[in-house]
Amino acid sequence: MASVRLENVKKSFAGTHVLHGIDLAIDDGEFVVFVGPSGCGKSTLLRLICGLDEVTSGRIAIDGEIVNDVPPAKRGIAMVFQSYALYPHMSVAENMGYALRLAGTPKDEIARRVGAAAAVLRLEALLTRKPRQLSGGQRQRVAIGRAIVREPRVFLFDEPLSNLDAALRIDMRTEIASLKQRLGTTMVYVTHDQIEAMTLADKIVVMHAGRVEQVGAPLDLYRRPANRFVATFIGSPRMNLVPATSDVGGIVRLADGTPTKLRATNAAEIGLRAEHLRLCADGEAADFEGTAIAVEHHGADLYAHVRLARTQATLIVRQVGDSALGVGASVRIAVDWNQAHVFAADGMRCQTETDTKVAA
Repeated sequence: MASVRLENVKKSFAGTHVLHGIDLAIDDGEFVVFVGPSGCGKSTLLRLICGLDEVTSGRIAIDGEIVNDVPPAKRGIAMVFQSYALYPHMSVAENMGYALRLAGTPKDEIARRVGAAAAVLRLEALLTRKPRQLSGGQRQRVAIGRAIVREPRVFLFDEPLSNLDAALRIDMRTEIASLKQRLGTTMVYVTHDQIEAMTLADKIVVMHAGRVEQVGAPLDLYRRPANRFVATFIGSPRMNLVPATSDVGGIVRLADGTPTKLRATNAAEIGLRAEHLRLCADGEAADFEGTAIAVEHHGADLYAHVRLARTQATLIVRQVGDSALGVGASVRIAVDWNQAHVFAADGMRCQTETDTKVAA
């Protein structure tokens, strides 16, 4: 295992700044996921750690050793790419052991490592097959096995599941999570899929436009996002945002002046997750009224897209269980104000209090 430290790491290509001073600490044995939209710089950052690209400025250290000028093969790192990159004429065993053979590793040691990796990944029965005889998930396991046999200090994964269909992605997420538990090795994983990030990571690094927006445990980011970007990127469906203002007394009001049960200064938007909204029964007190403009049935859950009558903002409301709600129906919504977020005009999360005495 190994720790990884990045200090003010910057990267430019032909004068275009891609990474803007990244500071990050990855501890021994951590599973850290870089997540963010396409083009945010997460794969570039992974390539800098691996040594496939050179940093423009800043330092990268592995177990305290500065590795800026250390070639990739000597950093003790193994990388699993988005493409499996298997040699089609080689068997599974030969693909997995190829890097060891190039390094001059004795045959019996190659056989031992390949056998051990095959057992971990449940590939024993496939060792003599060629890549064309494997499914997508099996090929990805072979690519991971090729990394395992090198016994690296750090594993790097660059969107390894993006070529798989939905069902296989779920299966492979489970495989990778189980692999981390068995190996205990430091792992850094890149994805644009926030569900992968939430289900796999010990720690998530949310990136946007070449900068780190927030670092933390998955539930910390979900429950306490630092800013609007993190709030809307983490979570599915994305957080609802409703325009708002703060009056001189600190009461947060909707755009039409309707007061809420929130107090904050400099409010520009209220953030509400779908599960913190509830469709009211007849006669029950409601915070919002509106019209259902779309209804999505997700098995045990229903998601109602509701256009508010007063502000014309749209909220997505999660309803657990069966419902006969249809498009065009009038609905009333109750809000769990204790779970609400308030964001300022610059996107940063505001310090918020809940005041149940305020009449909404």
